Amino acid sequence: MKVRTLRRRPAWPALNKHHKEIAKLTLRHLFDQDPQRGERLAVEAAGVYLDYSKNRVTDETLRLLLQLAEQSGLRENIDAMFRGDKINVSEKRSVLHVALRAPRDATILHDGQNVVPEVHAVLDRMAGFAVRVRSGTWLGHTGKPIRNVINIGIGGSDLGPVMAYEALRHYSRRDMNFRFVSNVDGTDFTEAVHGLDPAETLFIVSSKTFTTLETMTNAHTARDWLLAGFGGEQAATARHFVAVSTNAQEVAKFGIDTANMFGFWDWVGGRYSMDSAIGLSTMIAVGPESFRAMLGGFHEMDEHFRTAPFARNLPVLMGLLAVWYNDFFGAQTVAVLPYEQYLKRFPAYLQQLTMESNGKHVTRDGRRVDYDTGPIYWGEPGTNGQHSFYQLIHQGTRLIPCDFIAFARTLNPLGRHHDTLMSNVFAQTEALAFGKTEDQVKAEGTPDGLVPHRLFDGNRPSNTLLLDQLTPAALGKLVALYEHSVFTQGTIWQIDSFDQWGVELGKALAQNIIPELEAPSEPTLSHDSSTNALIRRYRKMKGAG
Repeated sequence: MKVRTLRRRPAWPALNKHHKEIAKLTLRHLFDQDPQRGERLAVEAAGVYLDYSKNRVTDETLRLLLQLAEQSGLRENIDAMFRGDKINVSEKRSVLHVALRAPRDATILHDGQNVVPEVHAVLDRMAGFAVRVRSGTWLGHTGKPIRNVINIGIGGSDLGPVMAYEALRHYSRRDMNFRFVSNVDGTDFTEAVHGLDPAETLFIVSSKTFTTLETMTNAHTARDWLLAGFGGEQAATARHFVAVSTNAQEVAKFGIDTANMFGFWDWVGGRYSMDSAIGLSTMIAVGPESFRAMLGGFHEMDEHFRTAPFARNLPVLMGLLAVWYNDFFGAQTVAVLPYEQYLKRFPAYLQQLTMESNGKHVTRDGRRVDYDTGPIYWGEPGTNGQHSFYQLIHQGTRLIPCDFIAFARTLNPLGRHHDTLMSNVFAQTEALAFGKTEDQVKAEGTPDGLVPHRLFDGNRPSNTLLLDQLTPAALGKLVALYEHSVFTQGTIWQIDSFDQWGVELGKALAQNIIPELEAPSEPTLSHDSSTNALIRRYRKMKGAG
């Protein structure tokens, strides 16, 4: 199916016209006109309840957005992804993270071969290793069991494992330490190993190529730290390092036994890899059973996305609403607000998932776009955010759509805490939607001079995602929900959501600058005047020649 360019799809000008017609409609009015709106504009699937009634949409808006999805070839693109087509066009790769959580009896093809058996073979090897570490049968170089696990990675090889560990900490081994190193800033490594015994420490080095600058810099520092603790015994490396990589030659050269190398595939993008071998630290922390439960949650949402009608499809609806605000209201950001302390790293994880995927300025065929793509995602857990940036969301001049995430049952019952937490979820979405009018403010006896300060315009849109409890399966469902929402947005915008060329230029230039910073005498510099001056100033400040 040949898809027209975005502005030539009939639904696009229709949405433009429709937006002008309803731009001044308020949520107060929409709810007054439809007393059942709160029940009607809600959908539940895969154990996730989505209330999208507090969005600035009418039935006509939704009809046109769904038309846009059809005219954009969303159904065909979904089928192509699950079929294993090479939809990552700039790198000529399939996009098969859905295969990472497919059940054993599933068939998902890549170049004509079913990849599911290979996926489960790696999962089984991971499970066997995780059990040995958790049970104490995997011993370090001096015969001590492992008590400390440090994941070394960056990007998706770090953000996923960190987020998952924090999210599932309730289910993790509390007699073990799990720490994460990503930043090439030496402070990150120094703090991660502080107070640890090398004889009880295992490093997981996560790098597909085993050449990533930051990861390998930290890995070599980790090896130096370890060997210093063992008096330079090189053989110690094999019992204290494992690799998540596909480059057996470099892994062996580093000193890691390739029998302890866990692979993944070029059809898995880094930001989509937390449920692959990249999640080895997660599996060690929570155990194979909980890890597989998380995969089950992923798969349940995958199947919902693949099969559900778009009008009842959670990722599709969330993706279309994101397009509606981004391209028609000019909203530049989306706030993700989990009212669950264990999800404190979830917004940071979503930043890479969303912005590395859809922060693109050309279409799949290389034409520069003439519309906005990729909003900025950000957020913090509630209720902390209420005492910082919610002021701007409520009374600022920018429109900021919000996703509220909450759970009916807490993992840590403690008096009135959870009811208080949940009351804030419902209160914030109500306040954002309906605000407080001048008459209401005056009726409270507010002095006239203060009335403008206490007005709340309302009409601020939000989604509310309500789940039963934060389980491993629930985490998988949430991540897959956002993965597929990102896919929906990228399909509408005709961009490749699965490459990331934008991260390459700075990394390449850094490789040129490193020797200039380390040169014993002042090097000849050929950068712009600012960069040249900064390099010279840095060399002078550190006392270089």
